Parts: sequence; structure tokens; C-alpha cells
Amino acid sequence: MIGAAPALAAVEQCRFIQAKPDREACYERQEKALAAKRKPQPAADTTAMESLQQMRRGDDEVYKSLRSICRGC
Repeated sequence: MIGAAPALAAVEQCRFIQAKPDREACYERQEKALAAKRKPQPAADTTAMESLQQMRRGDDEVYKSLRSICRGC
């Protein structure tokens, strides 16, 4: 709640701008700032590579187990 108070104060300031174009520009700036804050940080590519490597290891294990079960099928 404490962190939200400054954000609310900034939102309230646009309300008091008399000129409509200036007020709308103020709201647009705030909207962009909020979108930037809410936007999740891009995930590192290492997690994708790790998951692919893990999947390949799992596939290799499955292929090895199938080879040991079915000889000459």
C-alpha cells in the first residue's frame, strides 16, 4: 500500500489539468509508465536452452530403454 500511494498521487495530478489535450497527454504518459512497470522482464535464453537439453536427455533415455526392450522389431 505504501508503494501505491506515490503512483496514485501522480494519477490524481492529471485530473486537475484544465486543457484537454494536455490532460490526455498526461494520462497517456502515465499509461506508458504503468505498462513499462508491469511488463515482465524478458526471460533469459538460458532457460530455454536448459529445457531443450533436458528434453534431449529424456529422449535419449527413452530411446535407450526402447532399444533394450525391442531387439529386431
